[in-house]
Amino acid sequence: MTELKFDKDGLIPAVVQDHLTNEVLMVAWVSKEAFELMRLTGYTHFWSRSRQKIWRKGEESGHIQKVISIQLDCDADTLLIRVKQTGPACHTGSPSCFSDVIYGSLDETMNSIPELWRVLEERLETPKEGSYTCLLYADENKMCKKIVEEAGEFILALKDRKDDEAAWELADLIYHTMVAVTKSGLPMEKVYEKLAERRK
Repeated sequence: MTELKFDKDGLIPAVVQDHLTNEVLMVAWVSKEAFELMRLTGYTHFWSRSRQKIWRKGEESGHIQKVISIQLDCDADTLLIRVKQTGPACHTGSPSCFSDVIYGSLDETMNSIPELWRVLEERLETPKEGSYTCLLYADENKMCKKIVEEAGEFILALKDRKDDEAAWELADLIYHTMVAVTKSGLPMEKVYEKLAERRK
């Protein structure tokens, strides 16, 4: 393993991402001991600069982070940790510590994917009257037929080089597929594992 380059205070910054969506959850500092505890226990441990001690994420809130992978950047001075997050990552109760947009817009980014996953899971757990998603959850045949229908419409729009229409139809296809995945409980980890086999 490449040797980690800790700073003069014996720390290295870590970017923490959700393992399913790649959503950035938080940034924290890691000491040598915290790093070893992560590898030993499989859960994130960090160094608190304000309290001057090691802490395990979620030790008080229960919002623990199971480590899925740890990567090192090309300079060996920053960690990228992908985790399975329990509950919100931020102490404010937000899913991510990065919730305030101070420039630009998130509309053209993949931010919509984790946001949509959360809405779908919430509708499944707590149905809302008048919700189209809940209507699909209640009618499995309709839910499945919509995927086939949207796939056909997407292909036709793509074939006809209608970019706006193709984008709309692909968004519909992704949404309806996500609804079915959420309803069925299909683990996305399995899907990503199969996708990894297709990198040829």
